[in-house]
Amino acid sequence: MRSQPSEYSLRRFWKPRYWPVWLVWCWLQLLARLPFSWQIRIGKRVGRFLMPLLRRQRQAAERNLAICFPELDDAERRALLVKHFEAYGASLSEMALGWYAPISKLRALVTVEGKEHLDAAAARAKGTILYMAHFTCLEVGGAILEDICNHCGCMYRPQRDAMFDTMILQGRSRFAKQQIDKNNIRGLLKALRNNMAVAYLTDHTYTGSQSELLPFFGEPALTNTATSKIAKLSGAEVLPYFVRRRADDTGYVVEILPPLPGFPSDDSAADTRRLVALLEKQIRRAPEQYLWTYRKFKGRPSGYADEYARRS
Repeated sequence: MRSQPSEYSLRRFWKPRYWPVWLVWCWLQLLARLPFSWQIRIGKRVGRFLMPLLRRQRQAAERNLAICFPELDDAERRALLVKHFEAYGASLSEMALGWYAPISKLRALVTVEGKEHLDAAAARAKGTILYMAHFTCLEVGGAILEDICNHCGCMYRPQRDAMFDTMILQGRSRFAKQQIDKNNIRGLLKALRNNMAVAYLTDHTYTGSQSELLPFFGEPALTNTATSKIAKLSGAEVLPYFVRRRADDTGYVVEILPPLPGFPSDDSAADTRRLVALLEKQIRRAPEQYLWTYRKFKGRPSGYADEYARRS
């Protein structure tokens, strides 16, 4: 593991208001030391325990699944919801695995498919945008970059809690030589000019100037179109990069797909539709592992229903 910058130290967070976060840190440290099968088993039970308690998140997930999988009946959708909360709980174990487990353990658990595309993009020396998404095992997919990418960074969203924010920065520093604020596009372009591979997640709702109302599983959602525009400005390669836990819970598969032909074009919305289509295909392979607790269809203009309003 690469040495961590001093600003990622947690030693300054000793005030009582940070004690709950210290409990989370201790729990993650314990999980990281358990056998993998125990990690996932415990995580799934935690998820089942949290499901009735996290009412707002559960309701968002229920609505998202109803919108995105109308072909499922109520019983099938309920079963998928339960599996999602199991994956949601397992994500805590996967966070511990991604941040604190030895690289040798990750290497044994993660199968990487398509590394040749990453190597080819690095050889072009124009920078690489890794198009990633919010799957519950995201941190495992990020951590393995320590082993397969020599010059990698990531975009990140600062957290309100200073200690938890530092924990994230510290955990991801094992693979990310540079962590760039999600609003710092100038910093991203500079990193790409330096031939860095940058993990970039744009699947959450975005209401800024680089957004379009585009379909997600057939339902309009405010979608970030910046990936196409940044690729055009920088000349960087865009590689879809997805991770999923195997159905039998024996490990993970990271898929690095080849660059899309003719990408980017002069139509950023059309380019983004192509990326979303790839994301939808990946979600369908393991639908329980996508982050459905997030309100994907929020913030839409008037004339569109508030999908998360309380329903009778």
